[in-house]
Amino acid sequence: MNAQEPLFPRLRWLGPLWLAIYVPSYALAYGWSNFLFLCNLGVVITAIALWRGSRAWLSAAALAAMPIGIVWAVDFFVGIATGELPFGFTAYMWEARYPLFTRALSLYHLGWPILLVALLRKIGYDRRGWRLQSAVALVVLPASRLLTAPEENVNFVFRAPFFDRQLGPPALHLAIVAAATCFGLYGLTHLALARWLGAGAAVETAPASIALAPEPEVEG
Repeated sequence: MNAQEPLFPRLRWLGPLWLAIYVPSYALAYGWSNFLFLCNLGVVITAIALWRGSRAWLSAAALAAMPIGIVWAVDFFVGIATGELPFGFTAYMWEARYPLFTRALSLYHLGWPILLVALLRKIGYDRRGWRLQSAVALVVLPASRLLTAPEENVNFVFRAPFFDRQLGPPALHLAIVAAATCFGLYGLTHLALARWLGAGAAVETAPASIALAPEPEVEG
């Protein structure tokens, strides 16, 4: 194995190319605080991990991409088909005050999980992904509460989804959201990916950030 070769020699360039288009467009349209959304931060992490060839961080990003992508897709396509959004998470896609190009960039929610699963099928799922992604959430959730306005409800830190209210005192609400995110969304997705993609001990002990030539698929 040649340690000088990147994990994905050609595809890695997709990372900086995406960031060069996505970051300024989103920042101008929605403001920098929008990158506190775990989905938007997650796709930035994905781009950097793809460039650096980090199996652990690609695995971490997949834990956010899978549940978010599924819910986003259901909301979006049901909205197109019926005119009603079951969750309301994609309402901004129909708001003309935002540039059409920027709204179109949000379609990354559809391709993002597919890309990550395809990559992890080649290189293997790294079980450290759950710890890394949970650590990201445990930093971002309090920051979302401190740095954003209640009406934005970034990452549901002010009001719970479906209930549209705060679940008790602020600290309790934040703890519930953190537990649901880390153990519910990420934990269940972690178990599913580890079983599906057959993560093994070799993947578990690999460095978090690596630059290796493409490896054979990890067997279950």
